[in-house]
Amino acid sequence: MKSCRSTQESGTWTLPWSCSPLIAPVVARHAPFARFLRCETALVRHDMAGLRALNLAEIHASDSAGVDLQAARIGCMTPGYDLAACRREIPVLQRLIPLANCSHSPLTTATRRALDNYRDSLDRDVMDWDAWMEQVDGAKCEFAALINADPDEIAMASSVTAAVASLASALPLRAGRRRVVLSGAEFPTVGHVWLALEPGGVAVDWVPMVEGMPPALEEFQKAVDERTLLVGAAHAYYGNGAMQDVAAIARLAHRQGALILVDAYQTLGIQPVDVRAMDIDFLVSGCHKFLMGIPGIAFLYVRRQLIPRMYPTLTGWFGRADIFAFDPALLDWAPDARRFEMATPPVAAAYAARAGMALIRQTGVAAIQEWVLELSRLLSTECQARGLAIAGPPDPGARNGVTAVTCPSDAGKVEERLRDLGVLAAARGEAIRLAPHYFTTPRDLTLALDALAPLLGAP
Repeated sequence: MKSCRSTQESGTWTLPWSCSPLIAPVVARHAPFARFLRCETALVRHDMAGLRALNLAEIHASDSAGVDLQAARIGCMTPGYDLAACRREIPVLQRLIPLANCSHSPLTTATRRALDNYRDSLDRDVMDWDAWMEQVDGAKCEFAALINADPDEIAMASSVTAAVASLASALPLRAGRRRVVLSGAEFPTVGHVWLALEPGGVAVDWVPMVEGMPPALEEFQKAVDERTLLVGAAHAYYGNGAMQDVAAIARLAHRQGALILVDAYQTLGIQPVDVRAMDIDFLVSGCHKFLMGIPGIAFLYVRRQLIPRMYPTLTGWFGRADIFAFDPALLDWAPDARRFEMATPPVAAAYAARAGMALIRQTGVAAIQEWVLELSRLLSTECQARGLAIAGPPDPGARNGVTAVTCPSDAGKVEERLRDLGVLAAARGEAIRLAPHYFTTPRDLTLALDALAPLLGAP
């Protein structure tokens, strides 16, 4: 690969012909950091245009003064934790800018060690169920701590789909109370589970979104009545990060005698969630987004007082009072939330989930929320400066941390081009979602937007 060194002549910055015109403005914008902008080991090459991305290992190898300059730009000296130390624990930051955390987060050294421990147990012992179930129980404890619940109110599943399906199979339909009211901001899988139950008597009604925004509380007030069994409300809309006031929706539902299910997949890890304070009956989430885990695992919270009254018909041997009874003719129920579990737990994913959630909890969700909000404000300002339109609420405080940039062209192809340039973003519909996390720096955002703007035809 040819050398791609930037050179300074007469106070201006020039690039050799082999460097992409797309990258030139990025280098020019960061000329004061020239010592970090050598492309000796360029990350990627776009096959058609011969583009080369910046060497992020060198861009981010700045000293503490450089970090302070970044932080000062958004009016915050540092987040409430050691940002540099956090970044050292995520090796991929040396070559990529991960801003697709609303879809999948990067691997940390802690998560890698946890997965290595599971692999070592396989190599050493072939099977060690005592150690593996300790990890499963530990993951439940971490999830419970994140949402202010007790571990025995937590069930483990292989996905949010499985968790919601198990819950849905346990809700008793009563004469005159068969309606399930869902917001239009739900992730599709939640709607699909309930719609599949309509032949059995469930009546699904929707509170629609308006111009890409979740429904207002007044619309829920109109929709929820004495016939409503359950209200489903995503804590944040997956498309553009718009938040819903689930505590207010819970109060509204409870006044009508209905229960509430909250999908917190898009908020846990970057927004504080307290199921007691919010008066939530059921909550689901997976771990491979902002909780720094991997796919293949999810958790279901069930309010303690509701557990004894619920008998899932979608069940299996792990839902029994004694999983080692091995009696196919005996259908009894675990006394706690384990009754919503079905089969052998996802052990490898539990190792990773436990490590990822512990990292988030130790870093501090409140501190992460504050930092992500500052980064979201910076994104809004920088998008405006570049003429990029933002889908969803204009106020960053009304979003979970995601900034969805409107994409007039094929968003999927734009995502691919960004990946070629070392920026991981998440296409959804007609938008490119940029989702910073606790390890993201202001410079990450500036570089990402400098790569994105030309792809969207911005000046």
